[in-house]
Amino acid sequence: MSATLVAVALSLVSAVAYAAAAVAQERLAARDVGAGLLRLLGTGAWWTSVALNAGAALLHVVALKYGPLTVVQPLGALTLVAAVPMGARMAGRRVSPVEWRGTALTLLGLAALLVTASGPAPDRALSLGEALAVAGTTTALIGLLSWPGARPGLRHATASGFASGVASALTQTVTVAATDRSGPALSLEVVVVAVLVAAFATGGLLLSQTAYRGGLGGPLAVVTLTNPVAAAVIGLTLLGQGLQGGVAGVLLALAGAAVASWGVVLLTRVAPPAPEPDAEHPVAAVLALQARTVSPESVVLPRQPDPGRLTPL
Repeated sequence: MSATLVAVALSLVSAVAYAAAAVAQERLAARDVGAGLLRLLGTGAWWTSVALNAGAALLHVVALKYGPLTVVQPLGALTLVAAVPMGARMAGRRVSPVEWRGTALTLLGLAALLVTASGPAPDRALSLGEALAVAGTTTALIGLLSWPGARPGLRHATASGFASGVASALTQTVTVAATDRSGPALSLEVVVVAVLVAAFATGGLLLSQTAYRGGLGGPLAVVTLTNPVAAAVIGLTLLGQGLQGGVAGVLLALAGAAVASWGVVLLTRVAPPAPEPDAEHPVAAVLALQARTVSPESVVLPRQPDPGRLTPL
């Protein structure tokens, strides 16, 4: 089995795990709107999503060892493809025709990208200076996107996608440098970049959690699109990971990216279900009980007086 096939297989399993984590995070955000970090740390569902994200990230790291960023990162779009049926099942509904069309277009676009981006296992890593420059630029962008303002969900999702994409690029640098037999496994470069990876991965996770307060579809789509864009820019400009097929390959990759992006947009055009009332809140519980028990037939209107029996003043 070639290195690219191993990377694709690992990326598929990683995408499913990321999708399960995203669904868990979205349900937690909808149930505990405005909950702080300390409250999340005491919630079992939060740690379940963290464990799923950690397992998916581990598979992603191994995939980056066998495949270039231009192959592994676009497969992250499969996270949204997998999250759609998972979210629909959790909400007790069927997958709509629009979602099926979006899934088909996303898969078709990814197939075109894989044909042009297929290549050997990565053998070049970012230098320490390049890694620090990428980290500084990304931190500044995340700070601008996290500034208070309109549409915080989509802005936090964009910041999360950038953080995750840069974390993947830096992770590939760590794996390549750590497995290079010509130098020490724990050099200064490996340690510093590993710390940056942990910081950006944690930041991306927390930013996505806040983004999902407005629903799953839109924020997850933004994360899905910005993540491979950030990684692809680093792979193409700094790591020399090009596209196959010359001009025709570039055109096919652009067409595939456009088709996959349109499919992702279609997958977001589903209104999120209304959040269920928190059973632990007494007022919400009483209102929910009244909504279930009060019917139009049970409402008793006040009896109108008989005009013929009115007594004059």
